[in-house]
Amino acid sequence: MPTTRQKTSAMLIAGITALAAMSGAGATSSKAAELTLYRSDDAALFSSQGGAVDSGYAVAREYRQLDLTAGVHDVVIGNLPDFLDPEALSLSFPGDKAKVLSQRLLLAQGANASLTGLVGQSIEVLGSNGESLARGTLLRANGGLLVRDQDGGTTLVSSHAAVRTRSGDFPTGSSLNLRVDAPSSGDASAVLSYPTSGVGWRAAYVATLQPGNACRMQFESRASIANRSGRDWHDTKLTLVAGEPNMAKPSAPRVQAMAFSAKAADSAMPQQDSIGDYRSYSVPSTIDLPDGSVSLVPLYSTRTLDCTRTSLYENGNNYVPDQPMLNPNFNPGGSNNIISTLQWQAFDSLPAGYLRVLTADRNGTPQFIGEGRIDDTPKGNKASITLGTAFDLRGERTRTSFAVDKQGQTLNEAFRIELSNAGDRARVVTVREYPNRWREWKLVSSSSKPSSQTADTLEFRVEVPANGKATLNYAVRYSWTADQLPQ
Repeated sequence: MPTTRQKTSAMLIAGITALAAMSGAGATSSKAAELTLYRSDDAALFSSQGGAVDSGYAVAREYRQLDLTAGVHDVVIGNLPDFLDPEALSLSFPGDKAKVLSQRLLLAQGANASLTGLVGQSIEVLGSNGESLARGTLLRANGGLLVRDQDGGTTLVSSHAAVRTRSGDFPTGSSLNLRVDAPSSGDASAVLSYPTSGVGWRAAYVATLQPGNACRMQFESRASIANRSGRDWHDTKLTLVAGEPNMAKPSAPRVQAMAFSAKAADSAMPQQDSIGDYRSYSVPSTIDLPDGSVSLVPLYSTRTLDCTRTSLYENGNNYVPDQPMLNPNFNPGGSNNIISTLQWQAFDSLPAGYLRVLTADRNGTPQFIGEGRIDDTPKGNKASITLGTAFDLRGERTRTSFAVDKQGQTLNEAFRIELSNAGDRARVVTVREYPNRWREWKLVSSSSKPSSQTADTLEFRVEVPANGKATLNYAVRYSWTADQLPQ
């Protein structure tokens, strides 16, 4: 016989017969879920701070076993992420086991947000003294716990102390209510696919500089995978995509593009492939992604690479004005800082990410010396980062002459660059200048031969002795035509 509590609860919910008819929803199939992750650079997604994050982008494909009843009835699928796109949810029944008539997404929000993932599962609700208040299938988590027992009766529990799951699992996330029409009763396999944010990946690299005069580094490549979606992922097949599909909705996360060309040769590493105009990495084994976690998986095998260390003294940029710039105050001096950089050739296509650089101190202990972001770099191209400001090196740039001949349509300008080295070993400093008063210019003289010269840059490699100084002098001449400099 029903208890007084059950009779009272039944009166409260007399008008919601559809919920009372819901079947229990379904356990996840033994077949592993598939998750395709797109790259995200949002720092909040990879932060050590707790909480769900509406950033990143992923497409999930799950396999569920649903207990169906013949005819039109409601089914609940729980344990979904917090940040779903309700309009892109898709459920299909292979073999036409049932037809979906409508669907409604229940978000994991409010005081009982942690229980939303249990909707459709078998639970027991306990009171403050440990007594059982209700036992059966959870139909609703917000506004009280609505539980249907094995006899078809329903109980609305407005106050409770604890919830126990019969399966021992306590899923997280949102849930999906479905109205389906099934030709017959019984178990049915269903495929659920949906896009979600709260999950994303980016590349994470570590370079350890090797001892010796030559620049060589041990290079580790990993994929950093963040899950802040509000639910756990267990035994999941992962595909990592470097690409930029168009996102039409203003609220959609931003993802980034890259074109790849090479195949990964190591079977233990993620295997590369093409997806439309993008590139994918398939992780060879399933992986767990607990909510609120950042996981690392190998992207390429660790290897030793040749590299180039540069001490760079740079002034200006490659901006060119619309007409010759005759103002004498234009770009007269520069910074005193000399920047340390690291460059190497990509051994394969490198997705964008962050590179941490280490070097051993005199005791052989690896020490951090800088970090930089790598842009998408196809195989064979140069990749470089800035490590930081060199402590012992300084530069000073001074204009030594400036003369404009408007009748002759020329401008002559010269600079002196003084470099100092307070360290106990000689250093080579790369001086990079941008003659950008006008696009027509030529180098008239220099105390050192340029190591590189392009349409908008001049570079000189200057050796600076230990505890000493070196000076570079150079002069350029700009020229133009009458129509290029209106009177």
